[in-house]
Amino acid sequence: MTTSPKDRIALITGAGSGIGRQSALRFLEDGYRVILAGRTHTTLEATQASAANNAAYATPIQVDVTQPASVKQLFGRIEEQFGRLDVLFNNAGISPPGDLLEDLAFDDWQQIIATNLTGVFLCTQAAFRLMKSQTPQGGRIINNGSISAHVPRPNSAPYTASKHAVSGLTKSTALDGRKYNIACCQIDIGNAATSMVSGIQAGALQPNLTTMTEPTMKVSEAAEAVLFMANLPLETNVQQMTIMATQMPFIGRG
Repeated sequence: MTTSPKDRIALITGAGSGIGRQSALRFLEDGYRVILAGRTHTTLEATQASAANNAAYATPIQVDVTQPASVKQLFGRIEEQFGRLDVLFNNAGISPPGDLLEDLAFDDWQQIIATNLTGVFLCTQAAFRLMKSQTPQGGRIINNGSISAHVPRPNSAPYTASKHAVSGLTKSTALDGRKYNIACCQIDIGNAATSMVSGIQAGALQPNLTTMTEPTMKVSEAAEAVLFMANLPLETNVQQMTIMATQMPFIGRG
């Protein structure tokens, strides 16, 4: 029996492109209503348009995840319009400028930490408040980590720091969510072929300071993994999943 799209509500941040867009489309195919959240309304509308016959079940909402007032407004609208939230995919993130650590601008550090870490916290906090008060209680939070949550690339201090911190936040969220039937997990994605990693196909700096072209994988494979995690019953959790291009430099990196 197919579940009605009205029965399951998912929020995906950073839904205007890349992994966020592909995940949103896959969730819509699977019968979710999906809130498409992101900084740029035109890219969210493009994601909605890409959903074709499922576009009516996608709701674009502009949000700045680094700002508490903006996140509060987003979740207020979700509660008012949908009455509940079943899945939050904390996907919004930005990559480092690639500057030497000693030359990194403080503003760049702050922006990356604000988006990649504080944004995850603010959305998680708001999701807790909604998920613990709804009936039935509970839901699932999926955080987009990275291979950089395990090992860094050269010249990536703020990004790597933010993703290591996301791992800690995921574990704390998983523990603190138990009393509300909220499951929290993390997916670490390596070299999905998005614009964010397009440079590695031209040549990426390696730990030994050489440059090499790295293999990538289809973004659709990452989206399928996110959906798998989302569709588990709440009494079951994949605490952490790594999905990556098989031959990318992760095993043995460094």
